[in-house]
Amino acid sequence: QEQLVQSGGGLVQAGGSLRLSCATSGRPFSAYAVGWFRQAPGKEREFVAAVTWKDGNTHYLDSIKGRFTITRVNTKNTVFLQMNSQKTEDTGIYCCGGLQTPAPDIDLKMSAAYDYWGQGTQVTVSS
Repeated sequence: QEQLVQSGGGLVQAGGSLRLSCATSGRPFSAYAVGWFRQAPGKEREFVAAVTWKDGNTHYLDSIKGRFTITRVNTKNTVFLQMNSQKTEDTGIYCCGGLQTPAPDIDLKMSAAYDYWGQGTQVTVSS
């Protein structure tokens, strides 16, 4: 099974920026899509953004539109999540997931649709 390796994250002040990365463990990305999800303390996991690998189409949670950008870099087998103008409510554990084969009615915003995951990384935005 594919494995994803995450890097980035950490502590940032409100208004600041962080970048997360999600890469395959040395092999080219074969996923149909890669998504980012986050989970804040005491809350359920929440969809943040997704990108389809072949055509680069992107999908975003409404509350982060205009602040976060998801991109994929084929040559690096990596998906990035650039997070700007961060808010305290962006705090949480961020995980990237790979969706290998899409079903006809696939919903990229559902974490259950994803087949494998990265290890997770903490993002803390202080006020």
